[in-house]
Amino acid sequence: MTTQTEHRTTSPTVTGKQSFRRRWSDWWNNLSRYQQWGVLIPLVVLIYLLPILNPPILTTEPGTDFQLALFNAARIALIAIGLNVVVGQAGLLDLGYVGFFAIGAYVMALFTSPDSALAVRYPWLVVVPIAMLVTMVSGVILGTPTLRLRGDYLAIVTLGFGEIVRLLADNIEPLRGNRGFQSIGRPPGEYADGTPIFTQTDGTPWYWLTVTVIILVLILVGNLERSRVGRAWVAIREDEDAAEIMGVPTFKFKILAFIIGAAIGGLSGAIYAGQIGFVNNQRFDVVTSVLFLAAVVLGGSGNKVGVILGAFVISYVPDRFQSIAEYRFLIFGLALIILMLFRPQGLLGARQRLLARGREAYQRLLGRPEQVATESAMIDSQKGVKA
Repeated sequence: MTTQTEHRTTSPTVTGKQSFRRRWSDWWNNLSRYQQWGVLIPLVVLIYLLPILNPPILTTEPGTDFQLALFNAARIALIAIGLNVVVGQAGLLDLGYVGFFAIGAYVMALFTSPDSALAVRYPWLVVVPIAMLVTMVSGVILGTPTLRLRGDYLAIVTLGFGEIVRLLADNIEPLRGNRGFQSIGRPPGEYADGTPIFTQTDGTPWYWLTVTVIILVLILVGNLERSRVGRAWVAIREDEDAAEIMGVPTFKFKILAFIIGAAIGGLSGAIYAGQIGFVNNQRFDVVTSVLFLAAVVLGGSGNKVGVILGAFVISYVPDRFQSIAEYRFLIFGLALIILMLFRPQGLLGARQRLLARGREAYQRLLGRPEQVATESAMIDSQKGVKA
């Protein structure tokens, strides 16, 4: 029996890039979580200062207000983080995530708009947890009968859910169809001269609010990833049958992923409704849901930073280059095709690595960080073996 060995020639440039990437990865992985946060603080400060600095290389003006463009990018990033919990972490293909986003926006409109049939108007801060609670209940209602399905069947059911929410908004009279809701409530706060801090035309406070919410959500989701819940999600994503055989209550953890994703979607919908000040049934169609999913796939399903990058590309690029805005769906489609051919794990693929105490024990035993894989959560883990 003969064994054939393949010899590959690697250019010095490629080797140098891989070496730099490995050194950077090893240095970063050797840091504790608190040291990593210390390194990230200057970057976070820069992100907060972006609407004030308005860098000429990044500005979207005069075509689009830069502060509002930043808010829209942050809003899409928050949505992508919630969808990533469902698609990237738990491996559940959800094409109707816009339904949770719509429910959050409509709850905010019903409880704060003067056009609502409800007799009492509530403050924005009171309605936000109500919107999250209602979307969580919606996640349970949707997930309980459908999460026993898998793959394309689950995708079709979730797509139907998103359309059902839109059609209900069109046909139920209290939801006002195309007329929608105006003068939706906003967060409290006033400047010294009495003008409100949060207005429809000033995107800076909304951007700061959304970035703060993103940081809090990232901390929550990161802690879940490093917990028993996160390990269960990874097991379900990689092989649900094997996870169930090993004793993982797969249905319970899939429902939990749906609930958490729904809550984040409802939160983003509430923020969106407050900023835009107007909600009707035309803002929550299938195309919007596909754009949310495109942000996750483009950035790297299963990677929190990757989906933020994907959301930035999806939202910012059309605002930055107004001449190509009408062709954005064509461009995104071509970009996704090229990406799936040459980098199927996305711009920043999911990193499969040891978690929590296992990572620490690995470093103590071997004196170096663990090897990190960069396969995407959306890609089949089985690979062919040459004999």
